[in-house]
Amino acid sequence: MLLLRRGDDGPAVAEIRATLVTLKLLPPATGSGRPDVFDDAVEHAVRTFQQQRGLITDGIVGPATYRSLCDARWRLGDRNLAYLVSNPMCGDDVYALQERMLELGYNAGRADGVFGSQTEHALRNFQRDYGLVVDGMCGPGTLRALRQLSPRARGGRQVFLREQENLRNSGPRLSGKRIVIDPGHGGQDRGVFVAGVAEADLVWDLARRLEGRMVATGMEALLSRGEQVCPAEADRAQFANKAGADLFLSLHTDANRSPLAEGVSTYHFGTGQGTTSSTVGEALAGFIQRELTARTGLLDCNTHPKTWETLRLTRCPAVRVEVGYLTNENDRRRLLDPAFRDIVAEGILVAVKRLYLLGENDQPTGTFTFKDLLQYELAKAD
Repeated sequence: MLLLRRGDDGPAVAEIRATLVTLKLLPPATGSGRPDVFDDAVEHAVRTFQQQRGLITDGIVGPATYRSLCDARWRLGDRNLAYLVSNPMCGDDVYALQERMLELGYNAGRADGVFGSQTEHALRNFQRDYGLVVDGMCGPGTLRALRQLSPRARGGRQVFLREQENLRNSGPRLSGKRIVIDPGHGGQDRGVFVAGVAEADLVWDLARRLEGRMVATGMEALLSRGEQVCPAEADRAQFANKAGADLFLSLHTDANRSPLAEGVSTYHFGTGQGTTSSTVGEALAGFIQRELTARTGLLDCNTHPKTWETLRLTRCPAVRVEVGYLTNENDRRRLLDPAFRDIVAEGILVAVKRLYLLGENDQPTGTFTFKDLLQYELAKAD
């Protein structure tokens, strides 16, 4: 779809305005105002919505914001929910159903707002346990039962416990771990492009350096794309799911209108209200952030929860790393140095190792080298 921003008009803008009014983020248009113009009030409402949903807060309606606006229209009970293999149902009503199933102790997986096979399986188990028609569909009868019942437990999230238990059971060695490395953009999509430098090229090179180091430790490293293609974010997540990945690492560089913006930041799956939806993803983001700031001296721009599709739709813990700003002259100069990209690749690999060590036999941040890591892996193999 075309990007919609302040100053645009037409039926698509009218649809967005109507959705924002429904969400009570925008007052209805007055008699003197045009209901199909993207004005300052619409931009402010879009920014508020993006901030609430954990999206990039730029006031522009692109594919991710538009899909999120469409999802937000639905409330649990507005429609019957079922598993449609070819075209899965998505929306806030699906997210509310998944959250309710998790509260009641049924394993619907991570609440991602997509009605998949795991959500259907959890719903069928609920229907069977409570004497309902076992059809895997959330209709009026099932909805009444869900609203009448109290959660089995509060204050804990089984999905978090399962994620953490999977991490503990996998052991401290890197050998055999399957990691999907996702170099951002690609093909015709060059990403950020400044002074002849393309984000897609830099992160492709960084991904290959990280891939080589991971393979040397015995890990199975898979790239989510080829050099000349640019899959959609949902397709990258689906690739990781089909591969049965243990972790998903997405590599990007950042940009800003101000040339003074600089630094490194990492992102994990979570809401715009600052809460995580993946404790292991949050932990890995923290390890990567600390390693990269200690090793590179890049400004620490912290870790943040986001609902981007590569984070939300992957079933394994996922992290996105924004390594520097190409719009900052100093960050760009450093990213162009192959030795610097080697340091970044080593830092990310060591962060992954720290995740699996679970705090045992660890070393201070920034001091664990690739050579140390290989020696550790070989010693454990013996």
